[in-house]
Amino acid sequence: ETGPERPAAVTTLPLPDLADDPHGTARREDLDQILADLALADRLPFLRSPEPLPPRRILLTGATGFLGSHMLLDLLRHSDAHVYCLVRGADEEAATARLAAQLRTYRLPWNAEVRRRVTVLPGDIRRPRLGLSDELWHTLAHELDSVVGVAAAVDFLRGYQSLRASNVLGTLTLAELAATGRPKPLHHISSIAVFNEVGISSMGEDDPFAHVDRLVAGYDQSKWAAEAALRRARDHGLIVSALRPGGIGGHTKTGAYNPQDLSSGLISAFGRFRTVPAFRYLNAAPVDWVSRVAVAVVCEPDAWGFDYNLTGVPNTLDDVVRDMAFGGMHVRVEDWDEWRTDTLARLEAEPVPELAFLARVLQSPTALKLCEATLKGPAASAERTDALVEALGLTPAARYDAQAQLKTFEKLAGDGLARLPRKEDQPYLWFAETTQGLVRRTGDTTQTPCSMALTLSIASMYQLVKERRVDVSGEITCPAVHAEPLTVVHGDLWVRPEEGIPQQHGLKHQLLRYRLRLRDAGGQLWWLEGHKYARARRDLWRQTRALTIELGREGEPATFTGEVVVPADSYVRDQIDGIKVAPHLTGQEKRAAKLTWLAWFGLEMGRGLAGPFARAAADLLDLRRTPNPTERHR
Repeated sequence: ETGPERPAAVTTLPLPDLADDPHGTARREDLDQILADLALADRLPFLRSPEPLPPRRILLTGATGFLGSHMLLDLLRHSDAHVYCLVRGADEEAATARLAAQLRTYRLPWNAEVRRRVTVLPGDIRRPRLGLSDELWHTLAHELDSVVGVAAAVDFLRGYQSLRASNVLGTLTLAELAATGRPKPLHHISSIAVFNEVGISSMGEDDPFAHVDRLVAGYDQSKWAAEAALRRARDHGLIVSALRPGGIGGHTKTGAYNPQDLSSGLISAFGRFRTVPAFRYLNAAPVDWVSRVAVAVVCEPDAWGFDYNLTGVPNTLDDVVRDMAFGGMHVRVEDWDEWRTDTLARLEAEPVPELAFLARVLQSPTALKLCEATLKGPAASAERTDALVEALGLTPAARYDAQAQLKTFEKLAGDGLARLPRKEDQPYLWFAETTQGLVRRTGDTTQTPCSMALTLSIASMYQLVKERRVDVSGEITCPAVHAEPLTVVHGDLWVRPEEGIPQQHGLKHQLLRYRLRLRDAGGQLWWLEGHKYARARRDLWRQTRALTIELGREGEPATFTGEVVVPADSYVRDQIDGIKVAPHLTGQEKRAAKLTWLAWFGLEMGRGLAGPFARAAADLLDLRRTPNPTERHR
């Protein structure tokens, strides 16, 4: 009976002096409201613990959002549960269509099997009893095994009063549902925004939250209030798991991302404008890992009732700069104010509709405080999460690095947000390759000299990882073709082009393939196709240098065939000692670029050369020979 009086009582607590704050009145009203909202948790009944069994019937809110949609599919993949999805819509048909459309947006399936295990409930987390009828509310209260709250209004520009209905009152409504009828655990998607106080020293799973009066953004305040209210609900016996992601990055396999997520906006701006603001840590993890770990908590009774930081392995500034360089995007580090001013000027001069929300954030004094706290905050720690992941045999947290972001960055570039390296960009790394040899005209045994003076270059390590391709320029000198050298108009070299194709037979595998388009002094176009092969022979050193070539007029069969070889004395001089790297890189970055290229190329050549010997050994041991009829009946 004392519940209704408590909101008024708590507002008499001493509040900070905000007289010198121009927004002091509004902030005091927000703090009054937050304290009143916390007291609403005291109205929940006292209840016993739920049965510690994997859930069979789950209510999920936020299934149309980025994280919620992935959690829906993970719940279906990794449990036998039937999932009730609360979705805004005029009726079930409209809500179902909305859910299906959002799943497809994130490259997730909506098919008969998914539909069979999902019940869509039209409703709204902002409304009393979720906008459900009294009958349906009571049915769910007595039949559900678990409540998973993912839905939230994620908006860094709105104030607390605007966000409280979704982020605070909606969470308390889910707590009410979990406490009504059969006791049920509540799994709440919170955020490390509860720590977003400038100057906070640590963000551990059991560390104190930020001081609420020092949180400026309405979003931070609302996530703080929701989790603080649920801590009070725990005192009533409600089992609450608080799951706190940081930045939620794109899916490592599909590339799906949240276009309105601040992390996606920042990554896009980093790559597009080649600048990054100085920061301490970025606490971000890919959505597939965050979703999988969150679902593991929902499905594992021993994991219920604790706080988890789903932040992965933090990225440092050096990590991000190195990852961008690996992708061929060499960035300049600026201080926060300089980066913000520069980025806003570029977005104004070159508007990008998909990044309009980022411009609004960078122009908002309130949102800037949130960004400042994020960039200057400590690394989030997650000992409990790491222990759970290990105990359940899940994929351990890993840094959200260049390789993990690859698919997402490609999709960001395809959607016009980011910009990938281009062939016309300044090369990242290059070196010379000279060859000498002989060719003969088709049908003739007379051989004539032929040599190539080429420059091999890459725009980025991304180019190698994605395409296994090197750009080629230079000249071909072949007097039998033309008295003057032929110029390379367009050239590509592929490293181990048959990688991924099963090699079940044969002792000759391709190491490199050259494909050049040439123009002679008279304007005539030619083509050249070259191959380096690995064979099960002892001349490995020559195999890495010898190139079998075919040469012909464009649109016609080969006119000349032959072999050219990289001279032994030039190989190390040109292709190892002679490697050049983009001059704007630091000395350390140049050394790293050379070592990365040599390690990658050396590994590929080693694998290629080993392949034929492995096949030869298999044949020698008679592992693949078809048995003769006599052997078959032994």
